[in-house]
Amino acid sequence: MDVYNVHERLLPVPEREAGALIDSLASDGDRLWPRAAWPPMAFDRPLRAGAAGGHGPVRYRVAAYVPATWVRFAFSGPRGFRGFHEYAALPAGDAHADGAHSVLRHTLAMAARGPARLTWPLFWRPLHDACLEDSLDRAELACTGTVARPARWSPYVRALRALAR
Repeated sequence: MDVYNVHERLLPVPEREAGALIDSLASDGDRLWPRAAWPPMAFDRPLRAGAAGGHGPVRYRVAAYVPATWVRFAFSGPRGFRGFHEYAALPAGDAHADGAHSVLRHTLAMAARGPARLTWPLFWRPLHDACLEDSLDRAELACTGTVARPARWSPYVRALRALAR
């Protein structure tokens, strides 16, 4: 099963400011990862290529990192996850026409093999989608001081989280 999953948020800030949110990942001043509601993102060293870690049972290493622009994580777990997920800060719109805007995008691309063919659609995808929307809410809050339309967890996500406890 091939998986391609994208979440993004238009932010009213230049791409370098959105990229600074990426740079804060897994640090004491993390302004992007929703660690209050989800397992924290943590690595064995500061964010840079080769750092190993993850969040909860999802394990990965930093495959590539361009400060204030992009980070890619290559999966090492759970079993059957073969691929990557990444954050990227991208320019959006014409800076001369509407001011500086950017898109903060999270992309997950993987081949789900073995048990992940079942666990991805039933368990991991709903939790992933909820977590990423919470992450983008944090990005919007960091850039604007408010969240126009906060994400809400579905009853299914709430049930999965209760079962996971």
